[in-house]
Amino acid sequence: MWGYLERGGRRACSFWHRRAGKDDVALHWAAVAAMQRVGTYWHMLPEAEQARKAIWRAVDPHKAARRIDIAFPQSIRARTRDQEMNIEFINGSLWQVVGSDNFDSLVGSPPTGVVFSEWPLADPRAWAFLSPILEENGGWAIFNGTPRGPNHAKKLYEFAGKEPDWFCERLTALETGVFSPEALARIRREYEGTFGADAGAALYEQEYECSFEAAVLGAYYGRLMADAEREKRITSVPYDPSALVWTSWDLGISDATAIWFAQIVGREIHIIDYYESAGVDLGHYAAEIKARRYNYGGHLVPHDAQARELGTGKTRVETLSALGLETTLVPIHHVPDGINAVRSILPKCWFDRAKCERGIEALKLYRAAYDDKGQTLRDHPVHDWASHGADAFRELAMGLEREAAPVERRSRAVRRSGGWLAG
Repeated sequence: MWGYLERGGRRACSFWHRRAGKDDVALHWAAVAAMQRVGTYWHMLPEAEQARKAIWRAVDPHKAARRIDIAFPQSIRARTRDQEMNIEFINGSLWQVVGSDNFDSLVGSPPTGVVFSEWPLADPRAWAFLSPILEENGGWAIFNGTPRGPNHAKKLYEFAGKEPDWFCERLTALETGVFSPEALARIRREYEGTFGADAGAALYEQEYECSFEAAVLGAYYGRLMADAEREKRITSVPYDPSALVWTSWDLGISDATAIWFAQIVGREIHIIDYYESAGVDLGHYAAEIKARRYNYGGHLVPHDAQARELGTGKTRVETLSALGLETTLVPIHHVPDGINAVRSILPKCWFDRAKCERGIEALKLYRAAYDDKGQTLRDHPVHDWASHGADAFRELAMGLEREAAPVERRSRAVRRSGGWLAG
């Protein structure tokens, strides 16, 4: 990969096993690039706080020094800002650690080079946002990480492998020699002993064999979404004008708002559309709802939508009502109960692959937080880009049976009396 970049290559994917040196190569390349061309360079992880721990403050155990001090010696620095996590170099270039959770709100000069570290866990919209910038200014991008199931990273890997201008490489632990065969066998036994045979083997295959097919550790809906793929329930799902459309929302304040669009057709739940955005007011979402011209049955929103905003004194329920959307509050529930509700309806769901692509990826990646020190799964989910779509789907699962099903039964007399969730 280094040779490719030295020869002027601008797009590289390195899906290497854990501890293979993905970030170290990227850090040293950024140092070289910053000296060769004055510009702004970003090292981007899925979350800004994660970037602070894994890159800015991290110590290389082999050299007993901070990773950034090894890659960027003091002799090439003009200024180091700890709070902003950036380094200004003596030639005017700037290198900064950032998170893809707020890529569209970063201020300053547009980047000339970007490292998308842990890309399988990052918000895929970050590349869509930054790609035109790097294309226009001739900048470079490096994507690295270890696989996290068959998500957007696998798609990029498959695409890059076919493009002659891209560098693409997947390296397993058996290929690099970083770990001895004996060490790898011990690691696998430890994983299986800690997480159980199936989960431990899947984690080992993911981390050390770079398998895109291994189950994501702690994924709440991974198996059920894999079932949907295998049963071809992720396909083209057209809108049925004879059935009502129900939306379910996760209302963001400082982050994204996500909306699912669902229809009950017979004993099936058709997920026909998905929309997500951030940094816009509720009027924007109301306009998006109306622009689709579906025949709506109702709009399911979380219970906290009735809290009054300090700026307006109105609840978001009142604001949406003024915009022409009559909403229904989903009852307050514990997250585990909502997750179980989602699990109960997923086998009945059909997803439109094209319109729901981002939401589908969110459901696949929604997972329990992992305690690195204790090597255990925590009792709460990770809050990242995937949680918005997953939370909105939880509202759908909790609200459909209570609100939508009775309306559907009344409006469509041909429905069997056993109830739409029966059987």
